[in-house]
Amino acid sequence: MIYFGPVLFNLGILLTSLALSMSVPAAIDLVNDYSDWQVFLDAAGMTLFVGVIVILVTRKLRQSKLNLHQAFLLTTLSWLATASVGALPFVFSDLDMTLADSFFESMSGVTTTGATVISDLGRASPGLLMWRALLQWLGGLGIIVIALAVLPTVRVGGMQLFAAEAFELAHKALPRASDLAAGLGIMYFIVTFVCALALFAAGMDMFDAVAHAMSTISTGGYSTKDDSIGYFKVPAIDWIVTFGMIAGSLPFIHYVGIARGDIRSILRDRQVQWFLTLVLISVALIAIWIKHYIDLNSYDAIRLAAFNVVSIITGTGYLTADFSNWGGFAITLILLLMFVGGCSGSTTCGIKIFRFQILYAIAKVRFARLLQPHGVFIPYYNRKPIPQSVLESVIGFVFLYILFFGIVAIGLAAMGLDPITALSGAATTISNVGPGLGPIIGPAENFDKLPEAAKWLLCFAMLLGRLEIFTVLLLFTPKFWSK
Repeated sequence: MIYFGPVLFNLGILLTSLALSMSVPAAIDLVNDYSDWQVFLDAAGMTLFVGVIVILVTRKLRQSKLNLHQAFLLTTLSWLATASVGALPFVFSDLDMTLADSFFESMSGVTTTGATVISDLGRASPGLLMWRALLQWLGGLGIIVIALAVLPTVRVGGMQLFAAEAFELAHKALPRASDLAAGLGIMYFIVTFVCALALFAAGMDMFDAVAHAMSTISTGGYSTKDDSIGYFKVPAIDWIVTFGMIAGSLPFIHYVGIARGDIRSILRDRQVQWFLTLVLISVALIAIWIKHYIDLNSYDAIRLAAFNVVSIITGTGYLTADFSNWGGFAITLILLLMFVGGCSGSTTCGIKIFRFQILYAIAKVRFARLLQPHGVFIPYYNRKPIPQSVLESVIGFVFLYILFFGIVAIGLAAMGLDPITALSGAATTISNVGPGLGPIIGPAENFDKLPEAAKWLLCFAMLLGRLEIFTVLLLFTPKFWSK
């Protein structure tokens, strides 16, 4: 059976850290004379009490290294615990949110999905708005560390492809996970800090600049305004956020390499090359389309297309326009881009670019074998042969991704939702994008009108997408819990 001591000990540390982080929004509300500071104080007290008790009970049961089963269990429970604790301020706030709404908002935050059920953000206190951004920022940092230190080790979805690469770029033969996490955390903070300064210089006040910088670099998409980035109507802010979302969607391990003088590593990465090429092509196609469809000048067409395409493909979910009014071509392309995601080792979700590259390599080899049945052809990624285990992992991941997208869409349709809402709702949550399509969850709407059961189903879809599906599903297999 699984030895739970180390898992519970680490969860205790996580809960204690979350309790301490609630002091930030509490202080903001206290300074601004909002009574919600007491909400955060109560939530922090409850979380701290549970966290400390768990640490004290399990401190003698901890061990230095987690085994395979414990790593899977801790990864999933960490996101569930964070979403549960993160929901407490919403439950206790003056917004009168139900348990389903509170958990949905928190899960959407920590998975960096950005889908919201709050119809009027003007009613929320500054502390609550900052808490939403902080949840996304912490979730983005967490998934970077998990993607480079845990998922490659447990061989989820082809992520083992990046185990050696991450260590090489850190310039150590066998770096400790703590060293790698520290380096990534520092670069994550620096990139966020630079983004906040740029937004402040472009015209945002300091509060909005910090909140939007955290949700931009984490590719989360929570805004402090109902109209998202479109509220500010400042082209410079649009461009800063656009490049910030791209920065969040690139492998953060390369930023560690850049800080140590290896600037060329990010330029040599075929994954980065494919991603940027796809972004440029998609932006060009939609810019040309909307220039004629809604009669815009060339500059505004490029700006709107660049912002909203990058927002969707990176899974951020910010908006500067209601793209549901851009016609069938643009809507269809945007729906397809929801599945793509950014690079591995970034804050983005979706299938991710490297898996498309591997699928392309498999198809290319298969096509060559059809032409030359006796030839020897090997699929390559980044100029290296792809191991068979990676090929199997990627194919299995993509199959399950499509399968669960269909299951969630059918589940939403069974609850009475129209096909566009069901399909886009499943796509935007399992890909952790944010906005959907249709009259209910479209870019100009939110998820508040959905049935309670639909919100719980979408929470599960967000968790599946964020943790690469296998990590969650393994917990439902009997063999996982046996010797």
